[in-house]
This record gives sequence, structure tokens and C-alpha cells, in this order.
Amino acid sequence: MEESSEIGLPKAFLVFLKENGVDPSIYTAAGPTPRFIRLKPGNDSEAQIEQLETEFNSKLEKVSWLPNFYSLPPQIHIANSLAYKEGKIYGIDAASGAAVSALHVSEGDHVLDLCAAPGAKLCMMLDLIGNLGSVTGVDVARHRLAACRTMIQKYALGDRCRLFVADGTTFSLIPLMEHSDSKLGGEFASEGKVNIFKEWNSKRPWKERKNDKKAREGIDSRLVPGLQDPELIFYGRCSGVIGLSRNELYKIASDSELLKFGYDKVLVDAECTHDGSIRHIQKFDHWGWETLERRVLDAERTDSLTVLQLRLLNNGFRLLKVGGSLVYSTCSLTVAQNEDVVEKFLRKNASAELQEIDATATNWPCKSGGIPKTLRFDPVTSQTSGLFIAKFIKLAS
Repeated sequence: MEESSEIGLPKAFLVFLKENGVDPSIYTAAGPTPRFIRLKPGNDSEAQIEQLETEFNSKLEKVSWLPNFYSLPPQIHIANSLAYKEGKIYGIDAASGAAVSALHVSEGDHVLDLCAAPGAKLCMMLDLIGNLGSVTGVDVARHRLAACRTMIQKYALGDRCRLFVADGTTFSLIPLMEHSDSKLGGEFASEGKVNIFKEWNSKRPWKERKNDKKAREGIDSRLVPGLQDPELIFYGRCSGVIGLSRNELYKIASDSELLKFGYDKVLVDAECTHDGSIRHIQKFDHWGWETLERRVLDAERTDSLTVLQLRLLNNGFRLLKVGGSLVYSTCSLTVAQNEDVVEKFLRKNASAELQEIDATATNWPCKSGGIPKTLRFDPVTSQTSGLFIAKFIKLAS
């Protein structure tokens, strides 16, 4: 890679920023962004805040525009704190919190997180649905989704959650209502010829796991050729899974069924080049700037990413019910991965309409995007990681 420029960024990266209309000063003008945490509801009393400040030896600054969010100096590490170990706080950037907040998730909603890992936004949505509704988390990487499973169990948020290892561009399962038969124990058993889901138990015998895999592969062969059936790696007591057969769980909904029984809210926080995350870019000092060229600057990879982003957005919108809302976000600052994807999506989806994000009422520290009604967070303007947010509503055809 070419030598670094006078402001400390490789020249090839500066060319990439210029081609994508990104101001390089974003990476140098702002100081380190704060570390943000979200307190689980009920853990924000004055006494608890004082206890956290004592433990961190630092004052918690309330984020005025985002409920339950606080900021800390960037050098503070939360992982060793008692509050973190006890599941009272978790780390999540305020811009990511804004993407979830833009969805206006409310109690009783059935929500789909189509790119769920690493899990902080998933936890926030589970907090917001309360004691009704459900959240379905999907991710193509099994090890990353397994980390989500650990996270929601740690924070005791799993009761109304399902987690599927699946391709987000083809995932087709609708939300489920809570099943009445929840008196059974163990994860999965056979009643006659029908396989019935029982209460989740992660400590299944090897033989049972093997039979589970065979049953899943049997269903695979009866579904769309070439598509692997989603792998269910977790479900809560009130997620609607208990009492169902595998055929019932994996039933593919028709497009007409989706319009009525699809998800109320969908979040597509799509895979991207992560160039809006200053902390991520700074890691290349350690990884070597040569890897930046391969991971961020490679034109072929960027082109394939924009195709993936559009496919994720299209499928997330397909799974949305009429009147439902979808938020599309990336932590890239490039136009190609944001405004261009949105414009392509709108040209092909007549029932999609960009919706105003009510950021002015809460004084969100962000700028308007290159398309009206879209928003952009960046380290200089927002003191957060970079994030693009667009919100859509699904109209009746």
C-alpha cells in the first residue's frame, strides 16, 4: 500500500474517501468518541448510578437524546465491572441505539433483526417489547449468533426470542404467536410421527442432537431446492415455538400471508465496510494497512457488498406486514452503501415509502443524509461512530 499521507491516513484510503464523498477530516478532527453503555430498565436509580460511577471511577454522562444511555471516557473498560457481569449494563454505541429507536418498537410488536450479531441491538429490542410480542434474530454466521444467544441469556431477555442461523437474503419464516402448550420439559421429543418442540434445553445428549440434525435435513429436502433450512439455535418459553411440530415451525409463508401476518418491525443493519467506525479503522494500525486495502478498498468486495445489502433490504421488506416499519442502517459513510442502495430499492418497490425519522423532537446530534428523510451520524457531528439510517413504511398495494 502507498505511504501514509500527511494527516496519518494511507493515500489509497484518502482516494477511497474522495471517490465516496467522505470528508477525511472526520477521522482526524474529532477526538476519541466516548464509550457508550445502556442500562437495563430498572437499573438507573440515583443510587445505582452513583454505584456505577464509583466502580468505574468516572462520572456517567446521561445521553439526553436517548433513554437509558450513558457515556464514559473511551479508556474505560466495562467488561470487568460487576454491573456488566451481573447483566445490568451492556455496551452499545449511541448511533446504533438511534437505529433501534427509529423503529419505535413497542410492547407487543413482532420484530425481525435480520443481521442480529453481535447482539446489543437485539437486547435493546427485547427490552422494548416488554411482556408481549417477540424478536426473531437471524445471522448467517453460527459462531456470531451463538454469542448473541449467550448475551440474551446473560441479560435474561430470551423468553420472547428465536435465533436462526440463516441467510438473511432468503429467510422466510413469519413470527409466531405464543403456543398454549408450554407444560412440557426438554427441548425436543417425538410424539408418534410428529416432532414437537418442548422447552429449550442447551444440554441435550449427543444422540438427540444427531436426530435433530437428521430431522432438519429431511425438511431441507422438501423446501426450496438449493436453500438450506434455517437452523434454530435458541428459542424462549414465550417465543411461540413450544408445542409446534417442525413442519409448523418451518412452514414458508406465501407473499399474501406475509402482508397480513408478517413482522411489525424489521431492522436491517447490513454488513458493510465499517469505514464509519473510527475504532475499526484505527485497528488497521495493528493489523497492518495492507489489510485495509483487502477489507475496505477492494472495489470487487465493495460491489459485492452493495448487492448483498440490497438483497437484505429487499427480503427484510418482503417479510414486513402492511403498515409495518423497516430501518436500514450501515456503519459505512459511503454513498454507494447507503443512499445508492436506498434509491435502487425504492425504484423496485412501489409499496415502500421513506418515512420521516422523528429526530428533531429529541434533538439527535446528526445530519440529514443525501436523500430527504435519511440521517447520518459521524464522529465530528455526533460524537458517535458513523451510521446511516433510513426508515421505510410498507403501504398496501
